[in-house]
Amino acid sequence: MAHILSVTVENKPGVLTRVTTLFRRRGYNIESLAVGATEDPSISRMTIVVDGDDRILEQVTKQLYKLVEVIKIIDITEERAVERELVLIKVKADANVRAEIVQIVDIFRARIVDIGRNSLIIEATGDSGKIDAIEDSLKPFGIIELVRTGKVAMVRGGGK
Repeated sequence: MAHILSVTVENKPGVLTRVTTLFRRRGYNIESLAVGATEDPSISRMTIVVDGDDRILEQVTKQLYKLVEVIKIIDITEERAVERELVLIKVKADANVRAEIVQIVDIFRARIVDIGRNSLIIEATGDSGKIDAIEDSLKPFGIIELVRTGKVAMVRGGGK
């Protein structure tokens, strides 16, 4: 089962390396990793999606807490949370199919962020299902290039 961990860490050089090395040494695969500053510039938040059972999750959490820079770990897998990913998709788009691609973009509430002679770059945000769906819808036109962020997530409500 995929678990979503929200890990608050000190915003210092080398923290990301130490966290990823911890996973590598134990043979755990990170399915998704997104890191960024928080409202406090001295603190960063890592959203880590790791596949494994509860035992693996417990091991990962214990090992992460051993790192000096780790402040807090929350497993938000079962929480009411907002989850998003971002994708940029460069798709083949000559004049004959542009209108059809624009319709797909509108349906998914995505945006065209670049227009080339024979291609479009589309930006979409949403949950994993939406991102998978727009990718599948654009495949028939010919995806030239695709880049997808990891998942970012935040628990709903007023608390931290």
